[in-house]
Amino acid sequence: MIISSSFVSLFVALALSGSTNAWFRVACTGPLVQERVDPIISPNSNPSNHVHTIHGASNFRANSTFEVLRASKCTSCLVKEDMTNYWFPKLYFQDPKTKLFEPVGNGGLLVYYQNRGDGDKRNGGPGLKAFPPGFKMLSGDPRSRSKKYPRLEGSQGELRERAVEWACLRYPSSAGYNGNGFPTTDCESGLNARVHMPACWDGVNLDSPDHVSHTAYLSGLDNGKCPSTHPVPLMKLFFEITWDVTKFASRWKPGTDKWPFVYATGDPTGYSWHADFQNGWDTNALQNAIDHCDNPNDQTGNGVTEACPYLTVLQASEGDLCRIAPVVNEPIDGQLTKLPGCNPLQYGPGDATIYSDANCPH
Repeated sequence: MIISSSFVSLFVALALSGSTNAWFRVACTGPLVQERVDPIISPNSNPSNHVHTIHGASNFRANSTFEVLRASKCTSCLVKEDMTNYWFPKLYFQDPKTKLFEPVGNGGLLVYYQNRGDGDKRNGGPGLKAFPPGFKMLSGDPRSRSKKYPRLEGSQGELRERAVEWACLRYPSSAGYNGNGFPTTDCESGLNARVHMPACWDGVNLDSPDHVSHTAYLSGLDNGKCPSTHPVPLMKLFFEITWDVTKFASRWKPGTDKWPFVYATGDPTGYSWHADFQNGWDTNALQNAIDHCDNPNDQTGNGVTEACPYLTVLQASEGDLCRIAPVVNEPIDGQLTKLPGCNPLQYGPGDATIYSDANCPH
């Protein structure tokens, strides 16, 4: 799908500005590729269950390793030392009249690298650690279709549920819907999707059978303590994507039609929103940035990535040139009669069934 150049330009300009107080930011331009490949959930298997939008290192593949990512020729994200892959499910508009699915554009991915938690030196801790080679993690649950936990209950399950959130952007005021499931109205300046990633590691496993258990969230999600089972404090990542939903505003009627946007997972509720991370960082560069580029006496303390001498910020035009061809041969754009793969719409409230191409019900 061709995304509005003005929409992308606005996103990148905001990403590279110092207006948001974060440690540093990695901005990613247009996607590296969009396809049904998932090196965490479905390693060595093509295709995976649902379509992802993938950003980052050009050596993305179903069997990619840390060494493979480090050998990438380019990245669609704008920090040279970061050869990580980041991905999340694609969003579609289902026309209320024709029932056909069409892709929704976004302005790129923005990843905030934040110093959070009592492990950070500013908070009296020993210091945060760089992600180890081979480290993978995800946040959110593609099966989820409803809220399960009382808000602020504080268990890891509740934190995982609270880690995915939304805001309707309505500049100059962003007042309006802000929560976990999809809204019901148009968002005139975009639907802003956010994901908090786990920031605590067990110190042993680079992945786990459920791809979750080797990591944990901070006790307050955005800050707090690591549980004793996961004592290694990491950078806290926060993903932000703004979907151009208002492009379709003339084709549906809030209050009359159902919310017409669905995830590639077959999710019309919004609760299956999730994001994945496969580490490709130059470990020394990231650790030096952690140790030396959070200085309250200079611009690194204000989240200005360019001020950190260990990080090389690339031009957006360079990131835009980094693209790879999909390996899964199927239509994912245009007008589709069904979502790619086997992803029938499942409204919940119970968890959705995840189907493979081989066991798809007909």
